[in-house]
Amino acid sequence: MKSSIKLAAASAIIVAVVVTSAMPNSPGSTTGTSNAISTSSNLLRIAYFPVLNHAQALIGLANGDFQRAVGANVTIKPEVFDSGPPLIEALFANQIDIAYVGPNPTINGYIVSDGKALKVISGAASGGTVFVVRNDSGIESPKDFANKIFATPQVGNTQDVAMRMYLLQNGYKTKEQGGNVEVISAQISDIFTLMLKKQIDGAWVPEPWGAKLVKEAGGRIFLDERTLWPHGEYVTANIIARTDYLNQNLGTVEKFLAANVDETNWINSHREEAMTVFNKELSLLTGHIIQPDELNQAWSRIKFTYDPVKSSLLTSAQDALKIGFLRTAANLTGIYDLSPFNKVLQHKRLAPIP
Repeated sequence: MKSSIKLAAASAIIVAVVVTSAMPNSPGSTTGTSNAISTSSNLLRIAYFPVLNHAQALIGLANGDFQRAVGANVTIKPEVFDSGPPLIEALFANQIDIAYVGPNPTINGYIVSDGKALKVISGAASGGTVFVVRNDSGIESPKDFANKIFATPQVGNTQDVAMRMYLLQNGYKTKEQGGNVEVISAQISDIFTLMLKKQIDGAWVPEPWGAKLVKEAGGRIFLDERTLWPHGEYVTANIIARTDYLNQNLGTVEKFLAANVDETNWINSHREEAMTVFNKELSLLTGHIIQPDELNQAWSRIKFTYDPVKSSLLTSAQDALKIGFLRTAANLTGIYDLSPFNKVLQHKRLAPIP
């Protein structure tokens, strides 16, 4: 595994992944409607990751709650992904309709498609990201970061942008920028191994990996990212819809959003049962569960919410610009379409999201 990554090249890779699938000649490109593949209104393809902050998707699909909500005349087809770029590619190719995904892939997809491919229609989760350092790393404060090696799960993903921005705010440049801190990208399971072998000093990771690194890899939580945000809230998972699907199947989207609100409220009021159902479904999808004590710790640092926490996504875009992942300031004026969601909230007599 390479131990360093050049920022400019990383940025190019991220953009290239999305641009390639949005080229005008690509099948189903949503940058131009002439190639769009029509989607049957009796099919709803929901994409998600088998991860903790997509719990509504795992639980709602496992229990059949989403299927019951949209009705027997609409068939729900789950689509499982392991990262944001391929999910966005699938959305561009009209292979998925609605997705749970993090803010940075959402921003990239919106920008590359000139605002045409997707809309954020709801929130899903806030928080659940921590910066873990090895107990024997010698790190007690940001003053100790010089010449250290840190890891994130993927170049340009939500944790990677947060890590690099935090370093910048504390006066550090990464090695590819001429500084003395190294940030490497690795699969999340490899990050665990690297910390066990003391080949990295710390990692910025989503839960439950923070809890796992603390319990099993000699780590401790140096920073809970919630402390960096107003009121401790920042989006780590939102729900996006392919624009064509949203416009053509508004009734189905509203039924799904109503089910997601109900699922969110049930999770928050039935914590123990929700964790059990989540772990059972995770086992079916991946063959693994999260150890109950680690799951309990991780769960405590996540807020399941249908509020998209709009301001934090806009801040993430500004941060991506500052560290070089975006070449120009992003115009995200139209990235949200919360009108169907607010209609659902009004019907449920809940406060609308401005």
